Amino acid sequence: MTFRYQPEESYEAGLRAEEGEPDAPPAVRNGIDVLEDDDFRVLRNQRIAIVTNHSGITLDGRRSIDALVANEDVFLAEIFTPEHGLESAANDGAPIDDGIDATTRLPVFSLFGARDRPDSDQLHGIDAVLYDIQDVGCRLYTYIATLGYLLEACAENGVRVYVLDRPNPLGGNEVEGPSSDSSSESITNYHPLPLRYGMTIGELARLLNVEREIGANLRIVTMAGWRRDYWFDQTGQRWIHPSPNIRDLDAAALYPATGLLEQTNVSVGRGTASPFHVVGAPWIDGRAVAERLAKASLPGLKYEAVTFAPDDKRYPHAGVQCNGVRMLVEERADLIPTALGLELIRALRATYPQWEFRKLEGLLARSDLIEAIEDDAPELDDLWQPDPDFHEIRAKYLLY
Repeated sequence: MTFRYQPEESYEAGLRAEEGEPDAPPAVRNGIDVLEDDDFRVLRNQRIAIVTNHSGITLDGRRSIDALVANEDVFLAEIFTPEHGLESAANDGAPIDDGIDATTRLPVFSLFGARDRPDSDQLHGIDAVLYDIQDVGCRLYTYIATLGYLLEACAENGVRVYVLDRPNPLGGNEVEGPSSDSSSESITNYHPLPLRYGMTIGELARLLNVEREIGANLRIVTMAGWRRDYWFDQTGQRWIHPSPNIRDLDAAALYPATGLLEQTNVSVGRGTASPFHVVGAPWIDGRAVAERLAKASLPGLKYEAVTFAPDDKRYPHAGVQCNGVRMLVEERADLIPTALGLELIRALRATYPQWEFRKLEGLLARSDLIEAIEDDAPELDDLWQPDPDFHEIRAKYLLY
């Protein structure tokens, strides 16, 4: 069973705190702020752990870890971290070692490397585990799998889970892109979802817990003041990189499109100043691709031909000049990033036989899509839509 926790007084306090700024709505208060407004009442005299990284902060910029430790009635015992580690400084895909938090001297256990979930010894004596990480609203993000594995581990060990909700930076209304296949489960496909699922991480936790029959004792600490039509720059919150290469909101908005391509032999800008804003390779004609994309008349976008040279040896074409295209987001509200992803795929497949399009399957998690892309089959547009059943399933778990 899932419980929703949002004290009425915490919402009112958030409004009062911003009364001096009549021209701007109050900043959205995240789950950690709602808990703190209520003096962490539901966690008092309990031994807790937290799954978090550098994005787990309060509205005034303190780490959620430090806010918890500062309350003498809350006993934080352990910290767990997802991909990239506590400071989100580790390389993409690199295993993370355990360590000690320099500020609190608490143990830090990695959930990306030797283990993917807390073990029974780590959960022994723990009353509740908090999950406080900023999501990006796209299925490809490994933090979703970390959440799922946490729910499984806590269900097996009888430990409560509190998901401290945060905004979906792409808003909470739009659902788009092909749904993945359950037979292709991986760290980037923990559960069958469209590329853009239009849910907060708290709502997604509810869906995973029920639809996968995990049965964790799950509590969602909901935000105060968030609306489903808000993009992140409408929340009044400061942008923090959710991971090293999602450096601004436009990168997050383009990620469901360009992120799909990164396991193939093109650069998506990793190792440059503009990851996920560009796509290129030495053998691409950037001007021709930009012109083709412009003819597709996708809303909210413009394109320009660019040259760039990735400087990180971990990524394709490092040290080599790439020709390509930069995507310029003009109006986020009109943007359909998954449609852009499909047009990029079509443009590369139609023109460049050296493009290793079959490597898309790792992130698409759908073999039928690969066959349709190979032939540019007429049904590709229909296959690129979310599973119709997902809309009905999703509706059961929305909180806002």
